[in-house]
Amino acid sequence: MTAPINLLDLTPAEALGRLDDYMTATGEPAYRAAQVVRELWEKPAADFAEMTALPLSLRSALADRFAIPRLETIARQLSTDGTEKFLFRLPDGQEIETVAIPESGRLTLCISSQAGCALQCAFCATGRMGFQRNLAAWEIAAQVREMALLDPPTRVTNVVFMGMGEPMMNWSAVDRALTILNSPEGLGIGARHITVSTVGVLPGIIALGARPEQFRLAISIHAPSDELRRELMPVNVKYPLADVLAQAKLFDRRVTFEYVMLGGVNDAPEHASQLAALARSCRAFVNLIPLHEGGALEFTGTPPQRISSFARALREAGVEVALRKSRGRDIAAACGQLRVERLGRGVPRRPDQHSEVNVA
Repeated sequence: MTAPINLLDLTPAEALGRLDDYMTATGEPAYRAAQVVRELWEKPAADFAEMTALPLSLRSALADRFAIPRLETIARQLSTDGTEKFLFRLPDGQEIETVAIPESGRLTLCISSQAGCALQCAFCATGRMGFQRNLAAWEIAAQVREMALLDPPTRVTNVVFMGMGEPMMNWSAVDRALTILNSPEGLGIGARHITVSTVGVLPGIIALGARPEQFRLAISIHAPSDELRRELMPVNVKYPLADVLAQAKLFDRRVTFEYVMLGGVNDAPEHASQLAALARSCRAFVNLIPLHEGGALEFTGTPPQRISSFARALREAGVEVALRKSRGRDIAAACGQLRVERLGRGVPRRPDQHSEVNVA
């Protein structure tokens, strides 16, 4: 027996083509294909049974031939600051996290691209759980789809690939997910409202820059020198700062530097001076991030006054800077923290030790 075709793992255009073929082969009106596609992403139905604009017999037949899988919500936590965290179970039992962050009329969804992460950044809870597998394109985009299926629905205005995993090491799926997220027949989120964050995986930056849409790029810098960055982020051995900066200069849209503030580690005045020089070299915007201490037990966060001084030094050096609020402190909202608390830590593996890790 042929396995059902997962319509959510196709781009909307591909899904329309498959459904067009099916409607023609079964003698159904051609317009039925567009009706189904509309209820995959634009106005998502939980399953074929809920597609009440279709005849009951067609809904039953579609359910035999096609699939529209769901992510299972196994934990949902609401912070006092409005941040909401979801723990989703995938069909094979793996678990991923998604965080919804309301702010000034926007709703930003922080989504995962891998179950776990292979890169082992010293301050990141996700890196401590080890790498499990890449997500499929539908599992990435479905994190946004699930928000529309809530009761009442949650409308996502912005998406950031800053959850579990390194997006550029799952580029084939992320690439397809970007199309689903951005397509008017998909989730319809504007490209400028979608940001892909990377530790600096160069092939992925090149691949993102080659797309015609105006997707945003954020680079996790976290240290302004190779020596310190190697201690915090082992990936810097393969992709050193100079190479990452060179590629950032070639990216034809403005780049954001993400910089988590680690007390006594990367927050000295000389670090601010070095970071300012890096940012000026490629006209980058700097996002200073207070450490979410639940995810990094051996580090302490930089005190607020010191963060303010650090930001002031960057501005005085001619760099645009923002201080990100630390959200969801009361709900284990550090990336990967909730999953680690539930399942414990896995055995860390390097990217080259897992066959499913694929760089663009």
